[in-house]
Amino acid sequence: MTSTMEIKEDMTKEVLEQFEQNAQEVGYFELVNQGGFVVKLGAKYSGGKRSKETGDILLGQSKKAELGNLEIPNGSLVQIHANVVWGKDKTGTQVFIYRKGSPIVARYIISGTTLDNNLGLIEVI
Repeated sequence: MTSTMEIKEDMTKEVLEQFEQNAQEVGYFELVNQGGFVVKLGAKYSGGKRSKETGDILLGQSKKAELGNLEIPNGSLVQIHANVVWGKDKTGTQVFIYRKGSPIVARYIISGTTLDNNLGLIEVI
């Protein structure tokens, strides 16, 4: 699950199919903001496309989003994307498969400052 979307685009069809069979499915991303900034939760999905985003997540707040509500097609390969307002955005390194109806949540935390921040996976529950 540590491959990036850029690597995925270079994979052969056979390798990609094998990856998809072994990748973990999720239905939600959750982002906890412990940074000194405002952030919005979104995702990158199959082919490097960007999803819709949630509203603002302030310091000390978290937001959970069902990936279908971000207009991600069912079965897409997805990575969390944190849009840091007036700062440096971050994309998670883990790649999941979005499965509509799945109760599984990939929880992330973002911390730091607008230009020096860190995004990390907390757990998949």
